[in-house]
Amino acid sequence: MISIDLSGKLAIITGASGELGRVIARTLAKAGADIAIQYLHGKDRAEALADEIRDIGVRAEIFQADITKLADVMVMKDAVLTKLGEPDIVVDAAVIQYTPWTTVLEQPISDYESQFASCVLHNVNMAKAFIPAMQRKKWGRFIGINTECAMQVFPGQSAYASAKRGMDGIFRVLAKEVGADGITVNQVAPGWMISDNWRKNPGDDSAYAAKVPLKHRGEDQDIANAVLFLASELAGFITGVYLPVCGGNEMPCI
Repeated sequence: MISIDLSGKLAIITGASGELGRVIARTLAKAGADIAIQYLHGKDRAEALADEIRDIGVRAEIFQADITKLADVMVMKDAVLTKLGEPDIVVDAAVIQYTPWTTVLEQPISDYESQFASCVLHNVNMAKAFIPAMQRKKWGRFIGINTECAMQVFPGQSAYASAKRGMDGIFRVLAKEVGADGITVNQVAPGWMISDNWRKNPGDDSAYAAKVPLKHRGEDQDIANAVLFLASELAGFITGVYLPVCGGNEMPCI
């Protein structure tokens, strides 16, 4: 029987106490990985998640950092090394939320700046901090959370979609630069997924679901499962991938 075993691996997850991040953290922990939990705000949520992960039987520690600032990320790197060791797996799930989504002409410049910082600089900073150790070990997984919006580029999506498309460029170049070191670099692109907030306060999603080939929305666990696969040995020959997990709502084509 094939199973995914991440025992002995350390994963650092940005935005780990958020809606999607905590499901990814639990999933990798259940596969045996120790977890470094990055958070910016919400220390109580991060500590609660760490306690939950320790109950699974693996190590977990929390680390506060602004992932848009290289100096903060480098301080976090040293703290992670001291408490847990060198991460084998990086999962970049943090993103700055903003409202409203509006037209290019009406979207504040600050929204483009915040999205560039959290979607592009965030990933560059994490790569600078954690990939060198992977290069020394000749093994690593660098995984980012993108979005179906990067392909849709619908009206109103400009700040988010442009930043995520910039992120895509970083990941594709990075995959080519570090592949020889045994490091894979991949992206998971969620659709509009069901998470805890939606479960507590559901609304009308019928119009969206009707457009999805599978005719329903996916769940946060579907994203975590894709991350788990890409973090595993099963995906050892997969790199440079933008993987939509959206029920076929977006399909990259050749």
